Amino acid sequence: MNQLPAEIFKAYDIRGIVNKSLTADVVRQVGHALGSLAVEQGQTAIAVGRDGRLSGPELADALMDGINAAGVDAIDVGCVPTPLTYFAAYELGCHSCVSVTGSHNPPDYNGLKMVIGGTTLALDAIQDLKKRIEAGNLKHGQGQRRSTDITAAYVAKIVGDVKLARPMKIVMDCGNGVAGAIAPELFKRLGCDIVPLYCEVDGNFPNHHPDPSKPENLADVIKALQETDAEIGIAFDGDGDRLGVVTKDGEIIFPDRQLMLFAADVLSRVPGGQVIYDVKCTRLLAPWIRQHGGVPLMWNTGHALVKAKLKETGAPLAGEMSGHTFFKERWYGFDDGLYTGARLLEILSKAADANPVLKNLPNAPSTPELNIKMAEGEPFKLIDKLKAEGKFAGAEEIITIDGVRVEYADGFGLARPSNTTPVVVLRFEADNAVALERIQDGFRQALNAAWPGIQLPF
Repeated sequence: MNQLPAEIFKAYDIRGIVNKSLTADVVRQVGHALGSLAVEQGQTAIAVGRDGRLSGPELADALMDGINAAGVDAIDVGCVPTPLTYFAAYELGCHSCVSVTGSHNPPDYNGLKMVIGGTTLALDAIQDLKKRIEAGNLKHGQGQRRSTDITAAYVAKIVGDVKLARPMKIVMDCGNGVAGAIAPELFKRLGCDIVPLYCEVDGNFPNHHPDPSKPENLADVIKALQETDAEIGIAFDGDGDRLGVVTKDGEIIFPDRQLMLFAADVLSRVPGGQVIYDVKCTRLLAPWIRQHGGVPLMWNTGHALVKAKLKETGAPLAGEMSGHTFFKERWYGFDDGLYTGARLLEILSKAADANPVLKNLPNAPSTPELNIKMAEGEPFKLIDKLKAEGKFAGAEEIITIDGVRVEYADGFGLARPSNTTPVVVLRFEADNAVALERIQDGFRQALNAAWPGIQLPF
């Protein structure tokens, strides 16, 4: 059997450049491996959806061929946001699904997000697919293929669950991603008047990158809020599992602050519930969760890892700084940008004006995510050295569950290796600008000591 390109087997998904590292043949082999794994777990069918990328139809076709070759049925749910593919696994009762998506990567990328038997594949489970293919450890059979449309069921489920207290006018930027096929109709059904931006699905992403975690991609939302009487702006990433939020006056409400709003709401119905958040989130989140009667739990970054923790703990809510939010209360526990947007508006619609509700959430001076670009494998070596040798004067606590997060009396600094690209991700937050500079200076010294000559972005 051919050696497969190792670099496409990431921590939380499979992802690569179409027709280079990620070919139809590779995807067919992965489909065969996924089908074989499904057979071993007593599963008989896998739902397959795809985002709006130009390579989606060919790769989804190859994937379903591979699934069928293992004797497992493939249910084609078409061009839909990733959360609808997850929803299909529940709605169709097959418990397994694959979304063919490049998420927020450039147009020439694509990939696979995979769930088998109700478990999102990550880390070793993804490496095991590669080993399985290379060892030829595959089942053989003749599965069937069929198509079904679950969009109406998905929209009906949300409209039945989420109730707005008043109509709202919103700016909605779909970034030409696949959310544009469904989100405008969904939010109209919820009672919204919509100012649409780039809701035509176009895999070339001609207007801006579909990644609301980067402030520059929200510039058009901010402009539309200035020019119209819409009261809030929302934006989705390329496959619709992440949400960006902007206030009327143009302030970006980052996902860790969105999570505060959701935590207060969920904990009002689930007193004592755990709320899970990743190591990149603000240190103002834990006291807020406690104040609202919940139990904060910091965890590793990565949608698949957070989902696994959610399943293990039974927590009603989880969220990541990147914009993935997971509602187990009233929903299924998978990350869903469209449903998250609906829940946001449900809360905001109870106030006469959405703006102060968002702006009054606790805030602190912080940096966005900063990246140190390195060679493949180097970020992990650097973080290991930082863990072993790093000196951080004045630190109150050093948390090493995912990288190195150093807590001070007046702020925190974080350095962690990305699991998706060869970079070290940094984030800093403090009570004031002076403390922020001091914490960054401490990290500068520690990073330079661990890796002399390193190029720092701060």
